[in-house]
Amino acid sequence: GTAALHLALHSVGVKPGDEVIVPTLSFVATANAVSHCGAIPHFVDSDPETLGLDPLALREHLRANASLRDGELHNTTTGRRISAVVPMHTFGHPMQIATLIDVAKEFNLVIVEDAAESIGSYVGNAHTGTFGRCSSLSFNGNKTITTGGGGAILTNDAELAQRIRHLSTTAKMPHDYEYIHDAVAFNYRMPNINAALGCAQLSRLDDFLSAKRLLAKKYAEGFTGAGSMQFVAEPHGTTSNYWLNTIRLNKPDLSLRDELLVAARANGYMCRPAWNLLHTLPMYESSPRAKLPVAQNLWQSLINIPSSARHYLGQK
Repeated sequence: GTAALHLALHSVGVKPGDEVIVPTLSFVATANAVSHCGAIPHFVDSDPETLGLDPLALREHLRANASLRDGELHNTTTGRRISAVVPMHTFGHPMQIATLIDVAKEFNLVIVEDAAESIGSYVGNAHTGTFGRCSSLSFNGNKTITTGGGGAILTNDAELAQRIRHLSTTAKMPHDYEYIHDAVAFNYRMPNINAALGCAQLSRLDDFLSAKRLLAKKYAEGFTGAGSMQFVAEPHGTTSNYWLNTIRLNKPDLSLRDELLVAARANGYMCRPAWNLLHTLPMYESSPRAKLPVAQNLWQSLINIPSSARHYLGQK
């Protein structure tokens, strides 16, 4: 998935020295893919309902800290071009993509969706990953379907798709026998044996999604009236794959979060916190960022709970 996101960003024109907007509440691969392009991640806040990038907070931040020059957005502090925005559908829950599209149009930003966690998740009848110029999926071993590793890029742009295919296969030009390459490119092809596994997994995707949604329903019922915490349900108007089921403390409390994690793991329940916020990691401490109060609260409040739905396969 990281390679897919890297190639997607490269293919839509992200250049070394650009800034790319990403949520600070995300897996490190989101920011790393930006860095692999020679660009700089620009961290923004999260929405408390969807857990994804907050487009309204982003609009406010950009109006105060960026300006358009000759059709390109520039950070007024660093002077760097801001070329793209990468929304991530956190734990499989779709973010507010329709509002983000409006914001991206206002500031002439390319949207590249990080849909690594959200195969099988929808906004209305539209699948996540189909709203931006392109998007990336992950087939890592812990995802809803897996190829053992790797990912894919989705796009409705035929010309862009051809460029991505070309760059993913070392930019080799067609020829009967000569090795002619016309660009500095990548060897990002998925091996056939992994792709075959993925095809078999795709044939079972509906079963996996049904089982995961049934598990989420059981959790939602079980955590009703839990007092100090609540189950994180799919945002209004969306269908989530519930890749990772999550509970949220009613009040941010890092000590309580860690106490619950230690107790759960001591009793054989493999729970984990949300990722450390990306702007706090040593390689990204100096990256530009907006105010991040919601992400900070979410980091102190979220706990991922066991999410394998294998026991519910075949059930309704």
